[in-house]
Amino acid sequence: MKKISDKPLEKTENGHPKLITTIGDRCKVCYTCVRDCPAKAIRILNGQAEVIPERCVGCGNCVRVCGQNAKQYYNSIYEVERILRTDALKVAAIAPSFPAEFHGVTPEKLVGALRQRGFDLVCEVAFGADIVSLEYQALFERDAEPRIGSTCPGIVAFVEKYHPELVEKLAPVVSPMLATAKALRFMHRDEKLEIVFIGPCVAKKAEAMRYPDAIDAVLTFSELKTMLEDGDVDPEKAEPSDFDPPTPGLGALYALSGGILKSAGMEEDLLNTKIICADGKNNFVTALQEFEKGSFKPDLLELLCCYGCVDGAGMSVETSPFARRNAVSQYVKERIDKRKPDDTLYERIREKVDFATAFQDDDHRLPQPSEKEIEAILAKMGKFSVEEELNCEACGYKTCREHAVAIHKGLAENEMCLPYTIERLKKSLQDLKLSHDQLEQTKQALFNAEKLASMGQLSAGIAHEINNPLGVILLHANLLLDFVDKHSDDYEDVQLIVEQAERCRKIVSGLLDFARSNKVILQPVDIVEFINHYMKSIMKNDNVEIAVDTSKIDDPMVEIDKDQIAQVLTNLIVNACEAMQPDGGKITVALEDSDKYFKIIVADDGPGIPKEYRTKIFEPLFTTKQIGKGTGLGLAVTYGIVKMHRGQITVDSSAGNEPEPKGTKFTIAIPRKGENDNVA
Repeated sequence: MKKISDKPLEKTENGHPKLITTIGDRCKVCYTCVRDCPAKAIRILNGQAEVIPERCVGCGNCVRVCGQNAKQYYNSIYEVERILRTDALKVAAIAPSFPAEFHGVTPEKLVGALRQRGFDLVCEVAFGADIVSLEYQALFERDAEPRIGSTCPGIVAFVEKYHPELVEKLAPVVSPMLATAKALRFMHRDEKLEIVFIGPCVAKKAEAMRYPDAIDAVLTFSELKTMLEDGDVDPEKAEPSDFDPPTPGLGALYALSGGILKSAGMEEDLLNTKIICADGKNNFVTALQEFEKGSFKPDLLELLCCYGCVDGAGMSVETSPFARRNAVSQYVKERIDKRKPDDTLYERIREKVDFATAFQDDDHRLPQPSEKEIEAILAKMGKFSVEEELNCEACGYKTCREHAVAIHKGLAENEMCLPYTIERLKKSLQDLKLSHDQLEQTKQALFNAEKLASMGQLSAGIAHEINNPLGVILLHANLLLDFVDKHSDDYEDVQLIVEQAERCRKIVSGLLDFARSNKVILQPVDIVEFINHYMKSIMKNDNVEIAVDTSKIDDPMVEIDKDQIAQVLTNLIVNACEAMQPDGGKITVALEDSDKYFKIIVADDGPGIPKEYRTKIFEPLFTTKQIGKGTGLGLAVTYGIVKMHRGQITVDSSAGNEPEPKGTKFTIAIPRKGENDNVA
């Protein structure tokens, strides 16, 4: 799993090192890194998770949890390769957690591999851990003040940035890495040393930058394995070699949670709170908050960003934490049985070397928003009450309010809220469907209008050419009918000629109506009075009932062409009457009101229009009636009249196997007032 950047260290414009960077193409906006960042040092910007160098404490949690390998820490191999080419005494100071990383490789072969790669000395940082333990013991003997352990650089950075009031509570003792470097420089004070720390911790890289006179470079275990491969060095085949002095004691247990206590001869007692340990991103943050509140006052609050150094982001093995802990414990036990530390060496070094340090306020807390500002941000995400704050943590924050605070601070975006995004997606889909439906309707309307225009021109030409000869045929056919004996065999034939010629005349008349270019004459009309008056002239069969409903219209005054709207109603009602024969049924003519439009609805409970015909009913000459019973022009003319009124006509129908109730409903929506008196 690739965790290391292909580039060496980069810095921001303000000079802050970019310890961890994001590969944008790999970031899938899962917010896992946000969720696992104890410092909330990750900003979501335009859907990308970006580490803010000024806020980052280097814990490496984001690197460890990123399943897409989008988070990578900077590459120190360039620096170490440069060191290996110098004439200085090159020292590899390896962290106590190395047995967990190189399980299966003996310590002696690992040391041999490091020497083969170019290091002159290979020492254990566990010796520096022993010194730190002794310094802690001395500190508590002379000072009863409650202290926060300073062995973990991530914890130190977190306190400096987010709990600056507690900086003075940090134990003023260097870390094991720095203690080792100081000891080695004292022991080899007559030589020029280049010290490379090798361990599992990304935060050590930042700590080394802070103390450049102590540590020259930091390699993670992942980087070390890359260097060994690049140098064609196989640890399993390396010539065995032992570690160089100084020999450590129980300091090797520092890699484990609580290891400092065991090394210093201290124990966490559950019956009192003199010593309290907390590790992991959630536990250490809570412990610091409670410590600052004064909920407890231990002699030592020992904290780790990870669950022990065997869990650091610079580890490359995928073994379980228990297997890693066991590997370290087993190594320490076997080594103590073989080699004993030189106690006098500890005393001599501590007499000559100062292992004290100081920490500084580096406050990076952002102003907290007011309650009103938080509520306003929540409202934008559709959260207007506590019940609507789901606290699902999908955004990477524990609660909706924490997310709102992060948005105010510029660290998060509204779109990180999954329920909010889902609701927006639903609305977008609804809007898209509405737009699609409107587009389809417009497309169909344009198609119909184009077809009507072409059919109108064709119909006008046909009607003009046929009308004159057809008139001659009708005239002579009627004259012939008058001269033929009604009882002769020729009478029925001549009568058929007259009937079919009359039918042709009606078709031509319909074509002329369809193709006519006269304008709509809009006039103010009381639509209720008009409908009621019109219904008195309707001819219908006895088995058909017609009901009129004008109760849903408040303002009856509209602007229409009465004669043409009467033709529309006639066409719709006649079609409905014919469709319901022979069983009959009920027709309802209703009026409805709105601000800009009024609606005329003609509905029947007949057999309905089959689905395959519904897109064709407004096409000229399309009819489902028997030959001689219809021209297929009635609904086409109706469509044209409605369009000339700048209105819309739609049809809803159910037939065959479709759900009940059966029947057809035509809805006509016409603007209340025309833009001009004459509408083309």
